[in-house]
Amino acid sequence: MANEQKSTAPMDKRLRRQAGREAREAERARETRRRRSQRLASRGIAVLVVGGLVVGIGWWVFQPKPGTFVASQGNAHVTGEPVAFRYASDPPTSGPHAAGMAAWGIHERPIPKALQIHNLEDGGVLIQYNCEGCDDLVSKLADIVRRYPDKVILAPYPGMKTRIALTAWSYIDAFDEFDERRVVRFIEAYRGIDHHGRYGGFGN
Repeated sequence: MANEQKSTAPMDKRLRRQAGREAREAERARETRRRRSQRLASRGIAVLVVGGLVVGIGWWVFQPKPGTFVASQGNAHVTGEPVAFRYASDPPTSGPHAAGMAAWGIHERPIPKALQIHNLEDGGVLIQYNCEGCDDLVSKLADIVRRYPDKVILAPYPGMKTRIALTAWSYIDAFDEFDERRVVRFIEAYRGIDHHGRYGGFGN
């Protein structure tokens, strides 16, 4: 009986060692699978982040700009109001203009075209209106203009075809009903973009 116990003891040790090796190998295999899964998950997240950035940047770059594009008529400085010059839009969005500029902010009187254009060239946005007895509209537009310390002007513009017109350099958006989101989007798209010296051959 004692001899049988002695003969089985080495076998038990071998089985225990083998079981230990198998357990360690199984643990290593689980750890390898876990690390592989983490790497794949990290790569997947990275791909999603990069893809999202590419889509976001592409949307920002290629999204349609607000308003209607009007080809530049140059940015020459002139003395006084160029009465004989025919601007491509009304209110104007580019062309010959005075050396001076109108003050940023809210105006109660119309601003000469020659001053308007220099403000646009300097990165400004003009909000102009044509209506009588429209104090509520003017008040809403003024509230928007007050949000900006500079580069935005509100002024009346008698004679234009619509009640409201937004202008920036080479862009115009004209409409009749107040639309705060539309106005703000236009301002945010063009405010602060300087256009001096970009149109060779016309002076600056």
